[in-house]
Amino acid sequence: MIYMDYAATTPMDEEVIGAMTQVMRSHYGNPSSLHRVGVEAEKLVQRSRVTIAAAVGVLSSEIRFTSGGTESNNLAILGAARRYRSRGTHLITTQVEHASVYEAFRLLEGEGFRVTYLGVDETGAVRLDELEAALTEDTILVSVMAVNNEMGRIQPIEEIGRLLKSRPRTLFHVDAVQAVGKLPLQPKGWGIDLLSAAAHKLHGPKGTGFLYCREGVELQPLLAGGGQEDGLRPGTENVPALVGMAKAVRLAVERQEAFAAHTSSLRRKLVERIGTLEALRYNGSRQSGEMAPHIVHFSYPGMKSEVLVYALEQQGVCVSARSACSSGTERPSRVLEAMGAPYAAAVSGVRLSFSLRETAEDIERVCEALTRVARELGSVTAEPQKGRRS
Repeated sequence: MIYMDYAATTPMDEEVIGAMTQVMRSHYGNPSSLHRVGVEAEKLVQRSRVTIAAAVGVLSSEIRFTSGGTESNNLAILGAARRYRSRGTHLITTQVEHASVYEAFRLLEGEGFRVTYLGVDETGAVRLDELEAALTEDTILVSVMAVNNEMGRIQPIEEIGRLLKSRPRTLFHVDAVQAVGKLPLQPKGWGIDLLSAAAHKLHGPKGTGFLYCREGVELQPLLAGGGQEDGLRPGTENVPALVGMAKAVRLAVERQEAFAAHTSSLRRKLVERIGTLEALRYNGSRQSGEMAPHIVHFSYPGMKSEVLVYALEQQGVCVSARSACSSGTERPSRVLEAMGAPYAAAVSGVRLSFSLRETAEDIERVCEALTRVARELGSVTAEPQKGRRS
């Protein structure tokens, strides 16, 4: 079985498992306890914070620990909007954000905020001129993901940060779950105020993430409780998981250049093979620098994505239909629809994602499986169901 769903989650690195195992065996104290056992646990928490901050180029005091990307996104968006409501009630995001971002903005609409959902071009990229035109004196938050989790399209984060530089009352949030440890990121240099990440996308533990919150930015907590994380995220810290995340982030950043070089080579091979198969429709930009190196997305118009996922699994290849958080639904992909894809393509999207661990031989086997599936599947068409957009 070849696993090609790293954008959904990754297997844990052996070094991460080793670090976590040692902590679980030896450091069981509550970091909030005043005795020596608690103080030792607290030191591990703070050491993890320093390690992550150094890896992403920010201050350790600007790192807040969470349960993962979803909580980080919610804390950033809901926390910022509610805290700075007195400044204005206009928010900007895109039509192609992860569900944890998109649904957070939908929730804020119910609280009286006005949200602009920016469209994208046919490659999935935000248009800077449309973002600039959408800004008003009432805009308090802009949220744009660094890498689209479904398509792999890289967004112009640095350019957006530059655009917002002259607007100190407008905060800039970036969902970087698919970017940290894979692509260059400069939160300080790019004018990012809030940045979300998750450990399990980096060969770290699930249920653990962090939020970079620029010094001076205040957020309204989502939970009530103790004073952990400066009151932003109450609850006893999961010390082994935080140590594991710190190890995973450090290793990912150290291997980032090797990761990009290796996965870019694998990606080119996959895209070339998809281009030779008439039944398949490649989605995204043809410019490699505009796409994340570890994600390839295609559609098989006329065939539902779940059928493709199953067919490839029968060939020994594990892939996914859109984001893991949105799989299991027959609705067309919101991302593909925003890109202008027809219904038949929007319901038949498949994502392949890989890592440093896959070899050229693995990719050749995947290409062979794609070829067999494309040839063997019938011409069954996927028609829009009654009441749904076509």
